[in-house]
Amino acid sequence: MAEIIQRDGTWAFDGTTVRITPGLHRSVPLFRQTYGEIAVPLEAVAGIAYEPERRRGRLRMRLREGADPLLQATGGRLPDPADPYRLTVDADRAGVAEYLAEEIRHALLLDQIPHEPTEAYLLPGPPVPVSVRSSDGTVSFDGTQVRVDWADTSDRVKRATGPRVIGIGDLVRVEWLPNSGHEDGFLRFVTRETVFSKLPAEKDPYALDLWGNVSRDLLTALVATAVTARLPHPSARTHTEHEHEQEHGDADRHADGHADGHADAGDHHDVLLRRLRELGELHRDGVLTDEEFARTKAVVLRGF
Repeated sequence: MAEIIQRDGTWAFDGTTVRITPGLHRSVPLFRQTYGEIAVPLEAVAGIAYEPERRRGRLRMRLREGADPLLQATGGRLPDPADPYRLTVDADRAGVAEYLAEEIRHALLLDQIPHEPTEAYLLPGPPVPVSVRSSDGTVSFDGTQVRVDWADTSDRVKRATGPRVIGIGDLVRVEWLPNSGHEDGFLRFVTRETVFSKLPAEKDPYALDLWGNVSRDLLTALVATAVTARLPHPSARTHTEHEHEQEHGDADRHADGHADGHADAGDHHDVLLRRLRELGELHRDGVLTDEEFARTKAVVLRGF
């Protein structure tokens, strides 16, 4: 077995699995410590390299596209220190790092692991239930539904609508952007009804606006990953679309396009009317002032 132990964590390879364990040092980001150990099967690995530098080098492992729900959910936007597939290596352990990388590359060649995207997730993501308290509220996921309980500092419209509960079957995708400390981030749950919405995260009742503690807000990626792992794999959606196109000729697709266009327009219109009715009710109940109502209504109309 090849193994390297560093302050940031431990990487161990037994021939079939790369086991990544976060370190316990206080410099290790809270996200890495909370996410815990990751067992990466060899078939999920696309490549690995050691990048030497004068004082410290880095081990970087690349996973095959579609193999890991964490990478799918975060879209490569995790800060480097929080990236579990990056290990800082002291200069005096460079030889060990190079040996580990070579052992993994050799195993990839022997097992003829392809570089193509996977057709299913090869890593499970975080266990559920999972709950994270962020700057905009607490978001929880039990495997079947997402629940958002707004904070006292959340937007008035969000607090007025009460806790948001979304079934996994109603979700289309999850969108996540980290709070960088300079610019706000967000965690947005996109449903069939809100897929066209362009409300800012601050006003969107289906989104958490991440503006507070950077380390704490980063933990929302746990929820984003847990939900993503239980949504259809990206390849499944691609295959479905491809099969649908093969089943219809060009003429049929042209005709269906007109029908689908009318249907989509109708659905779009229904969503717009529903959102405007909700805003109108909040205005009549005194939750929104005239100025807030006008501003939010304008944002909704621009989004449609």
